[in-house]
Amino acid sequence: MDTTGYVALSRMVALQRQTDMTAHNIANANTPGFKASRMLFSDYLVNQRRVDQPIAARTVHFVQDRGTHREMAAGAMQSTGNPLDIALADDGFLVFDTPRGERYSRNGRLTLDNDGRLVGPEGFPVLAHGGEPIVIAPDEGRISIATDGTVSTENGQIGRIRVVRFENPQALRAEGVNLHATEEEPLPVDAPVVMQGMVEESNVHAVVELTLLMAQMREFQFASQFIEREGERQTQAIERLTRRRG
Repeated sequence: MDTTGYVALSRMVALQRQTDMTAHNIANANTPGFKASRMLFSDYLVNQRRVDQPIAARTVHFVQDRGTHREMAAGAMQSTGNPLDIALADDGFLVFDTPRGERYSRNGRLTLDNDGRLVGPEGFPVLAHGGEPIVIAPDEGRISIATDGTVSTENGQIGRIRVVRFENPQALRAEGVNLHATEEEPLPVDAPVVMQGMVEESNVHAVVELTLLMAQMREFQFASQFIEREGERQTQAIERLTRRRG
């Protein structure tokens, strides 16, 4: 394979990873708090040596995916009527206690486990400001969650849900569907806006993602056909040169 084929192949490899990412977005279009991801591309430049070409044509541009970008725009708010569901109106993340340490998420679809702890969809307890889980006794009555995250029952306040933010949210690493990890120190959100009985939907727009997926598949097919035809052209050229020498 010559340089032309390698350039097309680099585009195919990048397209395959981009298609996988788009498919992942589509699969989580209905996951509360999910944020769509986008791939970042750049040129990988290689200088050709000992070639009799103009200076501008001596550089080969390969396609390289440099990383991913997470779209942090908030999804639509959906009313559920469940008093344990919460959504964050502003920037911020809920903090969950996991065996691997603190993890962060915007998925506020909470439930009570067998120990009365307020837990997320993965079963990890959501943490209060003091770093402890929020535990609700089985004999407690109506549960109320104020806009500042304070959890109360008819018998009084139980705790205040901890909400944090990050200077660089793009540095968050996804773990599973909705949990994130980072080495960056979280910053407290002093005045969060917590909405009870609501969840934040995914910010994925399924129609847009499907359109992108079809375009990526067409580009992959075009690159594949280009490599195939380039191979046929080279084979024909070799055959013609061989006949002439014979």
